[in-house]
Amino acid sequence: MGDPFDQHRVLFGHIEKHIALNKKDRTLLADLFSDRVLHRKEVVLNAGEPCRHIYFLNSGILRAFFLDPKGKEHTVMFAMRDWWITDMHCFLNELPAMVSIEAVEKAELLCLTKADMDRLFSEIPAFNLFFRKLMEKAYCREQLRSLNHLSQPALERYRHFQKSYPELNQKLTVKQIASYLGITPEFLSSLRGIS
Repeated sequence: MGDPFDQHRVLFGHIEKHIALNKKDRTLLADLFSDRVLHRKEVVLNAGEPCRHIYFLNSGILRAFFLDPKGKEHTVMFAMRDWWITDMHCFLNELPAMVSIEAVEKAELLCLTKADMDRLFSEIPAFNLFFRKLMEKAYCREQLRSLNHLSQPALERYRHFQKSYPELNQKLTVKQIASYLGITPEFLSSLRGIS
């Protein structure tokens, strides 16, 4: 029989970059996170459904996107191994999701409900510090992305994406990257010829 913590090893390592965990903490985390495997293009959250989980990726790639009134997809974020993803506003406020989340490739996730996250805050006080650091990083990343989107030409945004996320740049389709950058796939294809 294997190590009962095996599927949580990536999660523990991720958390322990910021706070110390003892065996009791690890046991609680392992009990509260459920595991799930998604196949390529499988959806874990649909816009309009209750947003009940935050997801930690053990492997694979997920993307969050929404459809505008004309039916055009807009990618809001990606997540890969050792990253978190959800519709954070809706998760924290227990609202229906504004975005959908699907697997770009096969993904192994760990899922945590809002009630179980609140339990972690209560039973592992240092988890509050961990989550605060997680939110600070996410806020700074999204602020920089917004500023870059508003102030940089498309070519510079694409070069920044290539530099910041080389693994994603290799695994995503032109359509997915273009959707994230706010340009058409055809325009991105022409930019790839320049860069």
